[in-house]
Amino acid sequence: MKRVKKHVVVTGGAQGIGRVVSEELLNNGYKVSIFDIDNEAMEEIRPHFPSRHCGFFVTDISNEVSLRSSIRAAIKKFGPAYGLVNNAVYEIFKPMEELTLDEWNRAITTNLTGTFLCSKYLAPYLRETKGAIVNMCSTRAFQSEAHTESYSASKGGIFSLTHAMAVSLAPDVRVNSISPGWIDVSAIKKKKAARQVELTKEDHLQHPAGRVGNALDVARMVLFLLDAGNSFITGQNFTVDGGMTRKMIYV
Repeated sequence: MKRVKKHVVVTGGAQGIGRVVSEELLNNGYKVSIFDIDNEAMEEIRPHFPSRHCGFFVTDISNEVSLRSSIRAAIKKFGPAYGLVNNAVYEIFKPMEELTLDEWNRAITTNLTGTFLCSKYLAPYLRETKGAIVNMCSTRAFQSEAHTESYSASKGGIFSLTHAMAVSLAPDVRVNSISPGWIDVSAIKKKKAARQVELTKEDHLQHPAGRVGNALDVARMVLFLLDAGNSFITGQNFTVDGGMTRKMIYV
């Protein structure tokens, strides 16, 4: 009997980690709906992704009208969702004294509220399919660099939201999060923004794994967490950082 392809929604799926996650899902037999606010980025990747199994939906995940419209269109195209990868992100790094309230609110609304809204409105379909949610957290939820207040706060919220949803949606839907460390996605962006950074030997050796991470490292963890064979794993956070946050550093 022919296996029915499972449908996964990936937010922020047109660039960076989300783009590679979307590609790997397609390579592994999933149907993928990409929700992204950047239509230019989606149009650039559209020719390289099979239209039969991949849908592109311009979506502001922090706006309920936009989000619900995209969800309806995606479900109509591919059927009930089995998986949701909450990957969309807004980043701004500047001194706290200079960070405006609008900038703070945009980070919290996109990163944290957007994750909540996508999960809320896709939950009925995920319950139906006994599916899974993967939230993109960050090692910055647990340790910080200067000037990352809005980003770190939003990711800390995602960490807590993950285990809360895992309990609330149990036993029908599994919910886990991934906390990437240093993942180089400098070249995996739309053409006008893609600039491969030069990584030094010192950059790589900061990691016990011996190298800076790449988006495929994260995508493999997404595939693992979406796999129905791993149904005993829920409410957990998985750090993918090459061991960097376990290394003691003395200066």
